[in-house]
Amino acid sequence: MTPNITVRRLGAAAYAELAPAFAELAGHALEPNPHMAPAAVSAAARLVPEDDIVVLCAWFSEALDFEQLIGVWALRRERGWHSGFAEALVSPLVPLYEVSSLPVIDRDHAEEGMRALMRYLTASSDLPHALILPVLPMEGPGFAALCEACRITLSRIFPYERWSRPVMAAQPGDTSEAYLRRSLGSGYKKRMQQFRAVAKRGALTFRRSRGKAALDALDAFLTLEAAGWKGEAGTAIACLPEDAAYFRKLAELFAAADGLQIDTLLLDGQVLAMGLFLESGNRRHFLKIAYDEAQGRHSPGRTLTIAMLQADLAGTPPALLDSGAGEGVDAGTYVWGERRAMAHAVIRTGPGRPGLPEAAAYGRMWLRRLRGFVRARAARHRKK
Repeated sequence: MTPNITVRRLGAAAYAELAPAFAELAGHALEPNPHMAPAAVSAAARLVPEDDIVVLCAWFSEALDFEQLIGVWALRRERGWHSGFAEALVSPLVPLYEVSSLPVIDRDHAEEGMRALMRYLTASSDLPHALILPVLPMEGPGFAALCEACRITLSRIFPYERWSRPVMAAQPGDTSEAYLRRSLGSGYKKRMQQFRAVAKRGALTFRRSRGKAALDALDAFLTLEAAGWKGEAGTAIACLPEDAAYFRKLAELFAAADGLQIDTLLLDGQVLAMGLFLESGNRRHFLKIAYDEAQGRHSPGRTLTIAMLQADLAGTPPALLDSGAGEGVDAGTYVWGERRAMAHAVIRTGPGRPGLPEAAAYGRMWLRRLRGFVRARAARHRKK
C-alpha cells in the first residue's frame, strides 16, 4: 500500500459514524460529492441491501495516535442485466438523482489517496474487478487523479456514452447581468424579456430555504411534482413509495447538517416552480425541479433558474453549481454557461481483459442509438 495510507472497508452503519470526519474532508476535497456522504449512504441503505454496500475509506497517518480521512468511495455490488449478469461494483449507490461517480479525495493527498483506493480494488480477491460509473466527469482534477491511478494500477477506463453537462463556475466579481450576458450570448435579450414579462403579470417572489426550513418545504415540492405529467405517469417521487422513503431520508439527513436547500418562485403568492439542492463543501448540486404545468406559458423552470442565479450572485455563489443534467437533457434549457464533459463508463481494475459488464454497456449504448434512429425516422415520415 501507499506509505502512511491505509484503506479500510466499511458498511453503511459503521460509515454513518464518520459524518464529522467526512464533513471535514468535504471542506478540503479536490471535488466534493454529496452522494459519497454518510447521509447519502444511510439513505441508500433503504433501497440497497446492507451486504451489498461497500464503502472504502482511505486514512492518512503521520503519527501512531492520529489519522485523517483523505478519501471515500461508496459503491454497491450488482449482478444483473446492467452488469451483463456478472458481478460488478457500481457508484453512486442509487441511480436516482445522482450527480457524480467520483470518489471524494483530499486535495493535499489527491494522487496518493486515489492511488490507494485503486490499489485496494485491484488487489481485493473478494471484490469484483469491474466498476460501473454511470455519471463520471471526464475532465477536472478528480478525473485527472483517477486516470493517473488507473495508469499506475494497469486499470482501463472504457467510456461508452458522452454528453455535456451545464454547470456554473462564476468568475470573481461577476454580477448576475454580466454572467447572464456571457452565458446566454445572443439569446440574452430574448430570455430576459421573457423573464421580465412574467414579473409584469404580478408580484414575482423568490424564496430560498435551507436546513429545517427546506425540509419543511419538501412536502410542497413533492406535491407540486406529482401534480404534473409525472404524477399522471406514476413516475413522480410521491408515487413511488421506496423512492419517496429514500428521498425523504436523504433530505432529512442533509437538512440536519444544513446541506439541503429548496428555492421557490411564486407569482402573486402561487408557486410557479421549485428547485431542490444538496450542498457539500463549496459545491451545490441540483437534484430535482418541479413546476406548475398550468403556468407553462411563463416558462416556470427557466424563470426559476434565472432567479436562482440572481440570488447566488447577489451573495457568495458556490465554487461550482452542478446542474445534474443527464445525457438526454437539452443543455440549452439552463442559464448556466459552463459545460463539463460527462460519460457513462466502466473501469476494469488491474490488467484483466474487458468482460460482460463492458459488453453490456456497449450493448445498451447501441440499442439506445438504434431506438433514437427509429424514432427520428418515424418522426420524419409523420411530417411528410
